[in-house]
Amino acid sequence: RVLSLELNKDRDVERIHVSGVNALDIEPIEGRYMLSGGSDGVIVIYDLENLSRKPSYTCKALCSVGRSHPDVHRFSVETVQWYPHDTGMFTSSSFDKTLKIWDTNTLQPADVFHFEGTVYSHHMSPVATKHCLIAVGTKSPKVQLCDLKSGSCSHILQGHRQEVLAVSWSSRHEYILATASADSKVKLWDVRRASGCLTTLDQHNGEKSKASSEAVNTAHNGRVNGLCYTNDGLHLLTIGTDDRMRLWNSSTGENTLVNYGKVCNESRKGLKFTTSCGCNPEFAFVPYGSTIAVYTIFTGELITMLRGHYSTVNCCVFQPNFQELYSGSKDCNILAWIPALRESVPDDISEKSLPKQHLNPAYEDAWSSSDDEG
Repeated sequence: RVLSLELNKDRDVERIHVSGVNALDIEPIEGRYMLSGGSDGVIVIYDLENLSRKPSYTCKALCSVGRSHPDVHRFSVETVQWYPHDTGMFTSSSFDKTLKIWDTNTLQPADVFHFEGTVYSHHMSPVATKHCLIAVGTKSPKVQLCDLKSGSCSHILQGHRQEVLAVSWSSRHEYILATASADSKVKLWDVRRASGCLTTLDQHNGEKSKASSEAVNTAHNGRVNGLCYTNDGLHLLTIGTDDRMRLWNSSTGENTLVNYGKVCNESRKGLKFTTSCGCNPEFAFVPYGSTIAVYTIFTGELITMLRGHYSTVNCCVFQPNFQELYSGSKDCNILAWIPALRESVPDDISEKSLPKQHLNPAYEDAWSSSDDEG
């Protein structure tokens, strides 16, 4: 289904944003409600379900925190995330130096955390049961952990030298956090350990000579502005302004050396990319200018470029129940990418007589039967 993703002609997402869409998130409980955050501070909640039951429909906006709302973010919303365990709460963070915890039903903030600098990224663990920590990456090199239970910034992780552009909790271990910074480094932390990070990822796997002028233990040769764990948490993808994407073994910290080619990345802030879930092989969906590049994670192959936006794509989010993708762009649009239905073949036509180009090469089987070989 992912191999046949295309811009859906029968499904629109109601256009509410009048400025760029920076962030999207679909709640993991039902996979039905989607949040979006805009560069004018506006937040919208959509219902993705087709309530009309007609083949063509529009995903309606249920409600929004608009410009006239007393608690709207003053500047660009950079990250939105549903509370992972129920849809009654969601979070947003912004260039206005705040992280807000919202009550979905009243659209009022239940709590607001203030920071000294711009907030680039925040994340709540999708698997944590023993803690309610929100990791926050800001203009400061210190990573902040805000505790939802106590309402305070409980502790700080020190080790980066420059602003922290992306943060992501492991999808496997509830105390493991990855952080990416403009200092070219990616660090993995066990937040129960106050002493320092577990490891700093090294693109050369320790093989760079000491005499080299290149800084030691860098993940990229540029700002690292995107992080994404694979769904099983065994690997971590990182993306940097050196136009590279790298895949790391998240338990050993080793660079797996998968080559994705040039992954164009001109973003001056965090880049929101995502991975598939429940596919074989698994895919990465990466904003690439005004398109979205789809890569197979473990071979590095560029499968396709999804074209449809008129301007820079800022974010994309995967809906695993139906293998659908939603993307948000500077063009103010949110687009739905849905698997194309394969045309069924009538029984009286044999597969062999069909024109070959109907089949995506990835579907063709590679087995040779003995009679082919004479």
